[in-house]
Amino acid sequence: QVQLVESGGGLVQAGESLRLSCAASGSIFASDVMGWYRQTPGKQRELVAVITSGGNTNYADSVKGRFTIFRDNAKNTVYLQMYWLEPEDTAVYYCNLARSWFGGSHNYWGQGTQVTVSS
Repeated sequence: QVQLVESGGGLVQAGESLRLSCAASGSIFASDVMGWYRQTPGKQRELVAVITSGGNTNYADSVKGRFTIFRDNAKNTVYLQMYWLEPEDTAVYYCNLARSWFGGSHNYWGQGTQVTVSS
């Protein structure tokens, strides 16, 4: 079983920075992909950024150049460093661990952390 605990959300002004952290506990495999998604009321949860244990990353177009995802495999922790925050970044941010194996897959989710960016 995997548990994900997020921290670092809060209220900031536009243009400021914020760092989110997500610590994973349980059995973590090198093939697990970790990342961040976000959701606003009435909208579907959307990908923000993901990273493999080898450091390969993928970002949503809306955050490229402003957000950086990085991972400490020794600590089973993934971070999202957010720069130049915009009001449109306001959302609940969820940590995700995606596990796949031959014939199946499973997503683990954190409880979510609120990020609010005021204009």
